[in-house]
Parts: sequence; C-alpha cells; structure tokens
Amino acid sequence: MEKLQSVEQFEELKNGERTIFMFSADWCPDCRVIEPILPTLEADYPEYEFIYVDRDEFIDVCQEQDIFGIPSFIAFHDGKEVGRFVSKDRKSLEEIEEFINGLA
Repeated sequence: MEKLQSVEQFEELKNGERTIFMFSADWCPDCRVIEPILPTLEADYPEYEFIYVDRDEFIDVCQEQDIFGIPSFIAFHDGKEVGRFVSKDRKSLEEIEEFINGLA
C-alpha cells in the first residue's frame, strides 16, 4: 500500500477516480492486526487506489477528516466522499470488504 507523502498529495489523490485512504499508525495494535490482509484487499479491489495515512504524521488531515479512531477508512470518487468506515474498533476482513462493496 502506498504511503501518503504530503498534504498536497492527499488533496490530489482524493480528487482521483477511486481512492480509499486507510488512517493508521505504527503503534496501533488493531492496525497491525489487519496489516496482513491489506495486500489481499488491494488485489481483490484493483479499481481502487489504496493509500496509507500515518495518523501521527498527518494529524491535521485526520482532524479535517474527523478521524478520531484508527484504523479507519474513507473512500473518495472524483473528489467526493462516497463512504467512510470510521471507528475506534478493530476491523475484520469481512467488515472492510462489506464497506468497500457498499461504495457507490
């Protein structure tokens, strides 16, 4: 999964065709649990570009996007938010797939 490099890149990517941002942090145990399934998600959903956003490195982006718990996901399509899976709870592969399958 590509890692976000700048706020400018975030703005550019969210205006892309189909982007899912995963907000996470290296110290987050619930984030580490889902890490092994991320390559499977990327392979199963090639129509989306998946971007890792480090919560500590991009705290301002997290605040602007109302991300208060991690791991969390926000999907954008052509600059518009089309879905979010945001909570402080651990996520399963099935829950993440359900979120992606429900995107318009």
